[in-house]
Amino acid sequence: MNLKKLLSMGIILSVTTSALVGCSSSKEDAGAKDDASNPLKVTLVSDLGGINDESFNQSAWEGLKKAKDELGVDVQVIESKQTADYVPNVESAVDEGSDLVIGVGFQMEAAIKDAAINYPDTKFAIIDFEYGDEQPENVNSIMFKAEEAAYLAGLIASQKSETGTVGFIGGTKVPIIETFEYGYLAGAEAGGSSKVLRQYADTYADASKGKAIANQMYSNNADVIFCAAGSTGLGAIESAKENNKMAIGVDKDQNALAPENVITSAMKRVDTAVLNTINDLVNNKFKGGEVSVFGLAEDAVGIAPTTSKNVDPEILKLVEEHAEKIKKGEIKVPKTEDEYKKFKQQ
Repeated sequence: MNLKKLLSMGIILSVTTSALVGCSSSKEDAGAKDDASNPLKVTLVSDLGGINDESFNQSAWEGLKKAKDELGVDVQVIESKQTADYVPNVESAVDEGSDLVIGVGFQMEAAIKDAAINYPDTKFAIIDFEYGDEQPENVNSIMFKAEEAAYLAGLIASQKSETGTVGFIGGTKVPIIETFEYGYLAGAEAGGSSKVLRQYADTYADASKGKAIANQMYSNNADVIFCAAGSTGLGAIESAKENNKMAIGVDKDQNALAPENVITSAMKRVDTAVLNTINDLVNNKFKGGEVSVFGLAEDAVGIAPTTSKNVDPEILKLVEEHAEKIKKGEIKVPKTEDEYKKFKQQ
């Protein structure tokens, strides 16, 4: 894998976007409409933070817009302002005749599952949650190996740190966010950081709280902070700007928010995953009852293309070497506390 490929990592899923949109459309048995004047309807129900969160929801929304432009589907978005909105928002999407309803984020798991049971003729997808043995037949779960992107981010953080102390801020302490936490810890340790400050904000939609936590970490000698907490992370990035410190973005390339401070981003190509899922629907290949998992090996996660702006070539070479070992299975990145303890013993 060359450096150029590493820096654009995550731009393509195992099936590239160009291949996806080049497929012929077959709408048989897909809940499809009969002609172009009455296209398939896809509704995206956002998590908290909305489609302008510069992170997870916005990336999903970008994928939905691509589907409209490239696949000719009818799209709409319903934004959730609070957790109580999830159920009525999903219900509204179904009532309005959606062929596919996409729930953004693990917090929507109950709303999507209940609707899938109550409306078996409607197709659903949920990002970042799988139901195990209770996976509904009309739900496709879209999962990412976020720990692999976080590992590379931790490696960069440790190499860029001048104090030997870096930080991690999570949204809520749940398994999907812990994959970021322990992947980042492993990468930071592999890169030589002696200390990682950690704290959970218990919210994904409070930039002021993210800023306050980051301010405290920076005052405690951290000089690089990675925040995996939706729009709460915007506050951490603002703190980095004000304190002339370094920050690491999440889910999408967040360098534009602070070009001199956001040194990299741990990316998940949610936009391409959404486009891929809608393309499957259009082509009667919707993966209901299945879990789709994407990582470095599928070029679905990785570091941001802008990383080379603030990270030296020798560090990028090290990151490339580690990424290749992850893809080959030579490095197994931890995603839980137990796995991290075993990683440290290696």
